[in-house]
Amino acid sequence: MDESDARNIRNICILAHVDHGKTTLADHLIASSGDGELLKPRLAGKVRYMDYLDEEQRRAITMKSSSISLRYKDYSLNLIDSPGHMDFCSEVSTAARLSDGALVLVDAVEGVHIQTHAVLRQAWIEKLTPCLVLNKIDRLICELRLSPMEAYTRLIRIVHEVNGIVSAYKSEKYLSDVDSILASPSGEITDESLELLEDDEEVTFQPQKGNVVFVCALDGWGFGVSEFANFYASKLGAKADTLQKSLWGPRYYIPKTKMIVGKKSLSAGSKTKPMFVQFVLDPLWQVYEAALDPGVMSRWLPLSDAVLSMAVKHLPDPISAQAYRIPRLVPERKVIGGNEVDSSVLAEAELVRRSIEACDSSRDSPCVVFVSKMFAIPMKMIPQGGDHRERMNGLNDDDSKSESDECFLAFARIFSGVLRAGQRVFVISALYDPLKGESSQKYIQEAELHSIYLMMGQGLKPVNEVKAGNVVAIRGLGPYISKSATLSSTRNCWPLASMEFQVSPTLRVAIEPSDPSDMSALMKGLRLLNRADPFVEITVSARGEHVLAAAGEVHLERCIKDLTDRFARVNIEVSSPLVSYRETIEGDGSNLLESLRSLSLNASDYVEKRTPNGRCVIRVHVMKLPHSLTKLLDESTDLLGDIIGGKGSHSIKILESQSPSLEENVDPVEALKNQLVEAGVSSSSETENDREKCKAEWAKLLKRIWALGPREKGPNILFAPDGKRICEDGSILVRGSPHVSQRLGFTEDSTETPPDSALYSEALTLESSIVSGFQLATASGPLCDEPMWGLAFTIESHLAEDSETEKQPENFGIFTGQVMTAVKDACRAAVLQTNPRIVEAMYFCELNTAPEYLGPMYAVLSRRRARVLKEEMQEGSSLFTVHAYVPVSESFGFAEELRKGTSGGASALMVLSHWEMLEEDPFFVPKTEEEIEEFGDGASVLPNTARKLINAVRRRKGLHVEEKVVQHATKQRTLARKV
Repeated sequence: MDESDARNIRNICILAHVDHGKTTLADHLIASSGDGELLKPRLAGKVRYMDYLDEEQRRAITMKSSSISLRYKDYSLNLIDSPGHMDFCSEVSTAARLSDGALVLVDAVEGVHIQTHAVLRQAWIEKLTPCLVLNKIDRLICELRLSPMEAYTRLIRIVHEVNGIVSAYKSEKYLSDVDSILASPSGEITDESLELLEDDEEVTFQPQKGNVVFVCALDGWGFGVSEFANFYASKLGAKADTLQKSLWGPRYYIPKTKMIVGKKSLSAGSKTKPMFVQFVLDPLWQVYEAALDPGVMSRWLPLSDAVLSMAVKHLPDPISAQAYRIPRLVPERKVIGGNEVDSSVLAEAELVRRSIEACDSSRDSPCVVFVSKMFAIPMKMIPQGGDHRERMNGLNDDDSKSESDECFLAFARIFSGVLRAGQRVFVISALYDPLKGESSQKYIQEAELHSIYLMMGQGLKPVNEVKAGNVVAIRGLGPYISKSATLSSTRNCWPLASMEFQVSPTLRVAIEPSDPSDMSALMKGLRLLNRADPFVEITVSARGEHVLAAAGEVHLERCIKDLTDRFARVNIEVSSPLVSYRETIEGDGSNLLESLRSLSLNASDYVEKRTPNGRCVIRVHVMKLPHSLTKLLDESTDLLGDIIGGKGSHSIKILESQSPSLEENVDPVEALKNQLVEAGVSSSSETENDREKCKAEWAKLLKRIWALGPREKGPNILFAPDGKRICEDGSILVRGSPHVSQRLGFTEDSTETPPDSALYSEALTLESSIVSGFQLATASGPLCDEPMWGLAFTIESHLAEDSETEKQPENFGIFTGQVMTAVKDACRAAVLQTNPRIVEAMYFCELNTAPEYLGPMYAVLSRRRARVLKEEMQEGSSLFTVHAYVPVSESFGFAEELRKGTSGGASALMVLSHWEMLEEDPFFVPKTEEEIEEFGDGASVLPNTARKLINAVRRRKGLHVEEKVVQHATKQRTLARKV
């Protein structure tokens, strides 16, 4: 394959909301390829060829991304079908990384949904070129009974809404929360705005450009504007290109003058229809209503021709795509300092990067492959025979034995060079750094590829070698790769950027075998499941339980079924879901100026602890951080970890951020620094004068950031104390160092000259103990040992001289340990003293239901402590769409209860949204007359919701729970008192 062959390759993924028709569309595209060898055209849409798992066929949803190689004219297409359910959004990420273009499907009746936002964002992050496919056009005719003009209005609104989402990403004005985007009301579309819209070259999807098609995947027909433009060009005596530009938007054809005019040129009261209605939808409606057989439409307007011709014309080939995707795939790195860096290593790494950018498929270019996931298939599905597949080294023999009946294949894309069966490659993990030499060797392994296959949906086609630009399956990498990795023919290669997932695995359960003797089989099954599923997380808790984390209930059910039937083959006991919480204090952090004053040294609301030997006095102040700042710290965890952790002897500066950005060369560290300054005062509710004071005070405080916690990168801040070094009583204040502020660039790295005293030297050694105590406290709060959330601490440690009578450390233990324990206890006590609150995770829930089921649906929502955001009727249908927030702790079994309560008339889809503080006081006791009248005296008050949640977590963790087992006990008496 030379460069001209690479120009004829298209790597395409199909993205959409669940049940919008992705797999049905893929069926028709497969049936059109190879004269029906893989799938007969009459069976397309019924077989669901890409859903070859039994669970997929049973549930009628796609659960994993799968690829197939198709031929269309002189082009080779690698088509990847992806799931639409939010629980399997990780599969969307794996499909998007291996593709260059995306077909985004939208249901013409249901319109844009929550997962449509998610897949468009994923395509934007991975720099994919999208095309829009409006599916289920037949439902507008048969189900909704819309007129052509009404259907045109509906279609133009959907195109406008999708363009609005993409343009929001482009302008970088969008909010990261998908519910914030959905909650905004859609504006009215006028003819004037449409006229401006059609001429806007920045608009992504424009039917007149040819990157939008209108299809009915079930019946196998579809069309773009160009088909009708070519058809009418000779009849109207106009050029096809001119006609194509006029067949969408407010353009009208005047038969008398044979002129195409705009809205303003029409006479008053004119009933002339837009050209798209007059020349496209009107004939379509007439044919569809007159034809008894839907096959007439598929012969007139074949679906595969419309979609595939758009794909080869508007979606890029690998050479073009990799040239502009390179900042996302391999961000450019610049070495700052470090004279010991080997220039030859740096030069070769840059050569590899240029080869990826050019999609160099020559034999002497370095071979670079990205594995997006490992997937398991039964051994019986592996093709047998062939010379290159008979080469089995000892390692692969062991691997095949350990995998039993399952064989692990790597789902991969070749970005540079030629990949051959039997080739030896380096397997590079995401943490590998070629400039670090020996210290980075644990992140690189050498492996021999056993076989290479082209994926054909349910089957595999063995090949000897494949060149750059193709998507393949690789056998022989099972022992080396857990989730994803980069393969390279040279050691001196940067790993490709990690994939970004839309959600995190939040549903956690503890699993154990029904028979304890099956524990070894379960352990082996968990290792195989962890390798086979790109999104599942398996950990061991502090209590020794094996915890499995999944994205949602459907994902969890599939994981348990795979464990039971395929990987472990033992009966498994599954615990109730383990829900994570956070702990904080009362308040919203909006009055920042008052909070900053409370951190001053003169404030009296502090907690004081003393070490057992009496030498060190700990004083802790605590304040609530603004919500925007807490959210920023939580979302920037990975970046903060890189900044604070340092880069070793030499630092690597990533010039181009991996996150989507309007400015390609934005410095992520500088951007984070500016955001921290703004987030601190953005939610402040003071006057303009106080706001300036607040900004100045906050700027001073940002120069004193000692540490973040927990795990040194969490949403809690430790500020260094700002007081006199030597106190009046002769004790020394442990000042600490603004380590994080220096890393972020808020202050210079200045070292003061230390006085020559033993006490001062001892104070320096206690700094790490104070930070460790802070980390322990923020990792397990006082309410139920859950991490703290959005708190700022100032810790003053006064160290006194060691008296002669206290020089026996064995009496109280090691002094540094005493300080660490005292700091931890003081921080926890400070939180308890300032009205602690529990913080719970919230799902954003989108529900669709008929009007008659609104009542039962709201009853289910109220039982689940849901908060309804908005309710609106879908335009052109009788269905209602309801948006609500549902606590994660209340979400288990929600979908099943909703189906039962509404007799299957309502459906729900949930995505993790944010953390929200529960306003209830877990230690509430009635004190005022009104409270006692409403709730009764303290003995009879039932635990509120917050206390119930805390007690449930404490009981699960084996912590003490204050509760009365028996209340008002009396001796039982029978009716007949026979004494």
